[in-house]
Amino acid sequence: MLNLVLPKGSLEQQTLRLFEEADLQVRRKSDREYNATIDDPRVAQVKILRPQEIARYVQQGFFDLGITGLDWIRETNSTVVDVMNLAYSKQGIGNPVKIVLAVAQESGITRPEQILPGSRISTEYLNLTRQYFANLGIAVEVFPSHGATEAKVPEIADAIVDVTETGATLVRHGMSIIAVVLESTTRLIANVKSYEDPQKRQEIDEITTLLGGVLAARGKVLIKLNVSESNLKDVVSVLPAMKAPTVSRLFDTDYYAVETVVVKSDINLLIPELKKRGAEDILEIPMLKIVK
Repeated sequence: MLNLVLPKGSLEQQTLRLFEEADLQVRRKSDREYNATIDDPRVAQVKILRPQEIARYVQQGFFDLGITGLDWIRETNSTVVDVMNLAYSKQGIGNPVKIVLAVAQESGITRPEQILPGSRISTEYLNLTRQYFANLGIAVEVFPSHGATEAKVPEIADAIVDVTETGATLVRHGMSIIAVVLESTTRLIANVKSYEDPQKRQEIDEITTLLGGVLAARGKVLIKLNVSESNLKDVVSVLPAMKAPTVSRLFDTDYYAVETVVVKSDINLLIPELKKRGAEDILEIPMLKIVK
């Protein structure tokens, strides 16, 4: 059985939603509870902790499996197995976050090479920041920040390294982004020894299959329709598919049933086109999982 650790904070709601859709619902007494359960024979314990700590705890073997950002794996220099890129952030699927270097708009600085030696950099990412400026060959002073990092400029800091999804908040506070230090997505990680253990590896693979199936199905729907033999080729020619549409003849008729998986964002244009080409009885069905 596996000990799991899930992220609290900005990734919390998306992570809990993912597990619920994977039929691995996380149950706890309240939103502030750090201990949780999953009613599944593969899961022994669930903790909900800050993502900043998770990679290190997984490396040390307190947990077999965890979810955190690539940024915190790199920041803590943790040795873990990167099992899966979950590709979601606070805002949802397909939105990586960026760790950026930003300065005050009135500073006139447009490139990181223009940062002066001895400049004060405020950040939550102390190690990533030190490594970044070491690679640039610029000696700076790096100070820890525990929130409202953009408020430190210019009185306390000359520049900041901070996390952002769109950059809008930084711009609103008079900052300009001049470099991307790291692009980060949410990762499913495993303890090295746990991943090498045959029983635990099987359980990890099964959990990964369920989570991956949910992510693969997001943004997609199943389209089912009927079409006459005379219009079949015309309809199938505009249908996307993972491999090829499924086509089967209806009993004792010259009609065929056709089904395929379609990207949800394309459906508003596809359905009228299918209707125009002779498709009938069109059904759009939500999808919960796609397991390849």
